[in-house]
Amino acid sequence: MTSEPELLSGEQPSGEGAGETRAERKERTRRAILDAGLTLAADSNLSAVSLRQVAKQVGVVPTAFYRHFDSLELLGLALVDESFRSLRSMLTDVWRHAPEYRDFIDGSLPIVAEHVRDNRAHYAFIARERVAGPPRVREAIGHEIEQTTRELASDIARSGAAEHYSSDDIGLLADLIVSFVVTMAERLVDDPDSEERTLAQARTQLRMLLVGALNWRSREGT
Repeated sequence: MTSEPELLSGEQPSGEGAGETRAERKERTRRAILDAGLTLAADSNLSAVSLRQVAKQVGVVPTAFYRHFDSLELLGLALVDESFRSLRSMLTDVWRHAPEYRDFIDGSLPIVAEHVRDNRAHYAFIARERVAGPPRVREAIGHEIEQTTRELASDIARSGAAEHYSSDDIGLLADLIVSFVVTMAERLVDDPDSEERTLAQARTQLRMLLVGALNWRSREGT
């Protein structure tokens, strides 16, 4: 018995898909499913999206969806992983270009704004789904934020930029920075036309944050 054709038409991909290997076609369809999930969830959230909607958006039969993901929830988890690769990349760029506190304000804000512009769908996905997504997706986002915070804390400790901080306080500082960046990204996503005002407000907030960071000394034994 032959397997059900993946495309609605039952034909092999044409155009850009012509000459592709089976693995390449499979990866292209998977990419299309991920993109469709992002697009459809943008109107509300992933909980309101149906498998049939995703299949229709991609142009495949519903059963073909299961060749790539066992459920919409697992599609959501893949989108979480993909979205946080963008966020971790951004934080790495921020810290690499501004390892000293005094450089952090002018070095970080343009990088955050550029990353949000280039990956708007992913940041919008994080903002929506961490408060209204399926339970496992919300849990995965929380885990990714914690993991990102731990990675940033390690980077801060290695850089020596927080030499007067205890390990616990470095963790708190990293949590503060990640929370600030996530909130700022959400504001840029929600109102892209107000980017200049958002960045100006963020610049003032960072100055307030860094006044405390530069003068903080952890107590002995903490």
